[in-house]
Formats: sequence, C-alpha cells, structure tokens
Amino acid sequence: MGFDQYHEPADELPAETRTFARMIVSLGEEADAINWYEQRMAVEKDKKARAIMQDAQKEEFKHFAMDLEWLLRTKPVWREIARGVLFTEGDIVKEGDAAEEKAD
Repeated sequence: MGFDQYHEPADELPAETRTFARMIVSLGEEADAINWYEQRMAVEKDKKARAIMQDAQKEEFKHFAMDLEWLLRTKPVWREIARGVLFTEGDIVKEGDAAEEKAD
C-alpha cells in the first residue's frame, strides 16, 4: 500500500495523525489476513494443514484486537460507540444507532 493511506500531504500531518493512519491500515491488513485464512480453511481438505491455518488465523485475531484496542484508546468517542455495540445481545443496528446518539 505504501503511503496511499494519506488523503492530505503527509508532511503537513502531525505525527499522531500519521501513526493513527498506520494503525488503521494495520487493522485492515489484519482483517484481510483473517479473511484469507477463512477462505483457505474452507477449501482445505487436509486436516493437519487446516489446523495450522486455524492456528495462524488465531494470531491474526490477536493482532486485529490489539490494533483495534490501540485505536479505541486513541479515540474516546469511538470507544464509547463501540461499547454500545460490541458484546451486546440486541439488534446490532438498533444498538449501533443508540450508541451513536448517546455519543452525540
């Protein structure tokens, strides 16, 4: 991806914004890796090979979670909205709408 994550001139962005952009890109890369492993496991016939892929995917889950946690710590409003959606039992869209309204 290189430096395509910037929509503004990188040299005009503060260091915090550039770090945030890196972490957003990293989160996306981890999501891609999780998806790739999911697809590979879906078609893999060899149980031992599939087990290795499952193990690797778990590591990507960890990386995704770590990236997400860093981002949530950086953006309190994001954390507030996420708390209203994540690990809830209700309708996801309704929970999301309520969390967004509460954050406003």
